[in-house]
Amino acid sequence: MNTDNENVCKNLTKKMTFTVQAHKENSHGSIVKCKDAQLTVDTDLKGRIDAFNPAELLMAALSACIIKGINRVVPILNFNLQGVEVEINVVRQDVPPKMESISYVIKVDTDESDHRLALLHDNVKKYGTVYNTLAEGTMLSGQLIRK
Repeated sequence: MNTDNENVCKNLTKKMTFTVQAHKENSHGSIVKCKDAQLTVDTDLKGRIDAFNPAELLMAALSACIIKGINRVVPILNFNLQGVEVEINVVRQDVPPKMESISYVIKVDTDESDHRLALLHDNVKKYGTVYNTLAEGTMLSGQLIRK
């Protein structure tokens, strides 16, 4: 019979997992699937304008992570937020190919104080899964400003 402490410990060690599946559709693109969603991605060597390439997908993941993190903490902080926009810019190094640096600007539509904006930004930086993963492997910097 498990005690309450043993049950709490088991729940604390349970880790969230993610699965994505991809397959090559043709020489111009691939399909990525997750849950009930699917996305056409640019895997064409010449590029294509109607789909995200792998670097853009990573930038999109960071943007989504930032917005999701904000959505998570807004009710906790009782933060007055009317809207949010994220812009990501990347510098790519050629040899070896990697993202050398990533910078972002988060624009929030709010009447909150500068101190509260800093608190919101701190929460984004502290609790974002994709954010923290990228921060470990590249120079990641940015600012949160009032729109």
